Amino acid sequence: MKKFILAVWLCLGGLTLGAAPVAVRDSVEYAGQMRYHYMYVPASLRAEKPLVIMLHGYGGKADGYRPEMLELAEREGFALCIPQGLKAPKGKTGWYVGYPKQEGMRQDDDLFMCALVDTLCARHGLNRINAFLTGMSNGGEMCYLMGRKHPGTFSAIASIAGLTMKWIWDEVPASAPVPFMEVHGTADKTSMWEGDLANEGGWGAYMPVPDAVNYWVRVDGCQASTKETLSPTVVLHRWTAGLPAWADGPACEVRLYEIVGGKHSWALSDLDTCAELWHFFELYLR
Repeated sequence: MKKFILAVWLCLGGLTLGAAPVAVRDSVEYAGQMRYHYMYVPASLRAEKPLVIMLHGYGGKADGYRPEMLELAEREGFALCIPQGLKAPKGKTGWYVGYPKQEGMRQDDDLFMCALVDTLCARHGLNRINAFLTGMSNGGEMCYLMGRKHPGTFSAIASIAGLTMKWIWDEVPASAPVPFMEVHGTADKTSMWEGDLANEGGWGAYMPVPDAVNYWVRVDGCQASTKETLSPTVVLHRWTAGLPAWADGPACEVRLYEIVGGKHSWALSDLDTCAELWHFFELYLR
């Protein structure tokens, strides 16, 4: 009986060996304002000391966001930061990408991202050259913006249900190659696969997803393309043999995970999105 009770206790986490990782709330001062984030650095941080920054969507919050990414950080040994977006005067929390509802919002979120990476790497002893960015929806839009404006800040970028706003397409040309990945549902009614150049949805005009991804194919100099059906609902488009993202580095790769019939989500029911984005980032560790 005692052995049975002990076995049950262990299965329920009695020794806390299976306790879920917990991110700690912290802050960084930027431009005279305290900016908050949640930070997790695993005890078993891998030798490359990588950092992944993950951005929530419009109206979202960092607290409790995507706990499965914390579990992945613990398992794979990378530090994870989840920043909190600011609230627009006429809207919700988020990252400035030019939505009409973001009128009057501070427009330097891209510079804040650069400063955040520098501060976190210095504060936690992380490797500045192994910083990566991911985000969903509005956070995904920031991924596209950061890749264009600050290509040297992140070694690879992964957008989930993100878009390239038309103004970004027109006004912010990419200046250097960046490995890039997108996960997107073809039935997404919030961030539509086919784009919304007429601004019928009220978010501002934005480009079709295939066009936004193919932009990176061109910038990254990718030559070879493949198409693989991973499941009845997931098609992986890959472009390889691109330019190196840095001197003597590996060639850039661009990936588009097309979730057939997928809606506006992290796509966990169709794809292990967390694992896929880390496998992608891992290619570019130095």
